[in-house]
Amino acid sequence: MAQPHMTIKTREAGKVVIFDVEGEIRRSDAPQATLHSLVESQLDRGKRMVLVDLHGVSFIDSFGIGQILASYTSTQNQGGAFKLCGISQKLLLIFQITMLHKVLEIHEDCDRALESFD
Repeated sequence: MAQPHMTIKTREAGKVVIFDVEGEIRRSDAPQATLHSLVESQLDRGKRMVLVDLHGVSFIDSFGIGQILASYTSTQNQGGAFKLCGISQKLLLIFQITMLHKVLEIHEDCDRALESFD
């Protein structure tokens, strides 16, 4: 059975880089760019405001949580802001169990999350 893959589209809204993630954020054998590597490449370009839209994500494993934490840490270390939006109740529960909802800035609504960068 083929594993559902993850796709990440990158777009910009003003100073904010938005990553639209769809599918499952999990460790995979298939060579593909990770969320963290994509965030790092934007940080290298001088982009410091990062919004990750998770509305299309159906599953996340510990590898995926690690990718989000690594992205958050890299952004913070460079004086930037890292936020999540569009998170499902199922994913939110995982962030609550792991207490990451106390560390990460999570918005239900992506438009409001975007406005919160101002």
